[in-house]
Amino acid sequence: MEISRLGQIAPQRLQAILRRSRAEIFAPERMAHVRRIIEDVERRGDAALVESTQRFDGVALTSDRLRVDRQEISQAYEAVDDGLRAAMAGSIERVRRYNEWLRPSALALEELEDGLTAGIKFTPIGSVGVYIPGGKGAFPSTLITLVTPAVVAGVEEIAVLLPPRKDGSADPAVLVAADLLGVSQIFRCNGVAGVAALALGTATLPQVQALGGPGNPYVTAAQIAVQAYGVRLLSILGPTESMILADETADPDRLALDLLNEAEHGTDSAVILITTAEAIAVEVQERLPRYLGHLPAWRRQLAEAALSRFGGALVAGTMEEAVAFVNLYAPEHLQIATRDPYDILQQIRNAGEVLLGQHTPFSAANYAIGVPAALPTSGFARVISGVTVLTYLKATSVAHLRGPALTRLRPLIERLGRYEDFPAHVLAVRAREEPM
Repeated sequence: MEISRLGQIAPQRLQAILRRSRAEIFAPERMAHVRRIIEDVERRGDAALVESTQRFDGVALTSDRLRVDRQEISQAYEAVDDGLRAAMAGSIERVRRYNEWLRPSALALEELEDGLTAGIKFTPIGSVGVYIPGGKGAFPSTLITLVTPAVVAGVEEIAVLLPPRKDGSADPAVLVAADLLGVSQIFRCNGVAGVAALALGTATLPQVQALGGPGNPYVTAAQIAVQAYGVRLLSILGPTESMILADETADPDRLALDLLNEAEHGTDSAVILITTAEAIAVEVQERLPRYLGHLPAWRRQLAEAALSRFGGALVAGTMEEAVAFVNLYAPEHLQIATRDPYDILQQIRNAGEVLLGQHTPFSAANYAIGVPAALPTSGFARVISGVTVLTYLKATSVAHLRGPALTRLRPLIERLGRYEDFPAHVLAVRAREEPM
């Protein structure tokens, strides 16, 4: 892990850190590639899904195997031991509890002034497709964090998409997690082609109103591109990234452990330690090799890449400078490891999630607390949020005027209507009181 002073880092290196995987997602050649696949799915439907899965995933499927059948879901229970099933059930329960706490009332109305009542009505979107990655491992926790809020919101149609394993099967833990949540529409195929299929609909895959899920830059680029077909994107969930903001009070061993938490995801991940104490950065740098040695060789290689390519340690001159960089970077995951994390929390504007203190590791939030783990990446935490029950709800404004209130508002309506040259607007209120 390289240590750099924030004020002295080379501009080119700084830009690479700030852009991280976003540069790959929006690369013109990648966007052109995914558009070709989308257009192929639009033309040929299921046949394009089968061909893309063979070409890009090396898995031969037939169209009748695109959907996972009930028998395979039942068999998945035999491959998932009781301990894992209980862990998934516990995770679902905590995510459900958090989202039920967060869910607003279906209807809220208030008389804001005499005779003028206004409010808001929340209803779930009708259908959603969620992508569960599989290229770098098995991720039932991703299904739990994406699907549970949709269930709490009351989404009627939920479709799950996942890439097949090399033998053509679907990951059994993902199937069991989906079944525990009552989701039976599960499909397997190439990720980019599958995203296109959910946006467009095919003979086998349903067309959905919204979709999303974490994936490699190709899958994320596809999700962005299909918005042109009228589907809404849940969030920008690209390659994972994390940041730890630490001062001189932080435990360097815990810092090293928590840096590796997200670093082991992949070479396109980004992991940064930002601190006001250079001595802490040096201690973390010294401890990392010991903890890296506990990882399997292939995970160790991923972690080392995430700590170097887009990551590393940055030393800030002041805590104000460090916080400003956090807000500029807008990390997916942020842990605050300082003397008073609640004080620093008040200064954080841009982050997918904020974890306070060194007893709150990223893995606890990923699996056990219940807060969302599907969070915006690539700097999009500046403008969008993680996936919660709110993501699956749409708001409809509601208003009610009694007669005297409309009379009171009439001059305002008429004045603006005349200025904007909308005579029917004016007529709509005037003719109620002055019949023509």
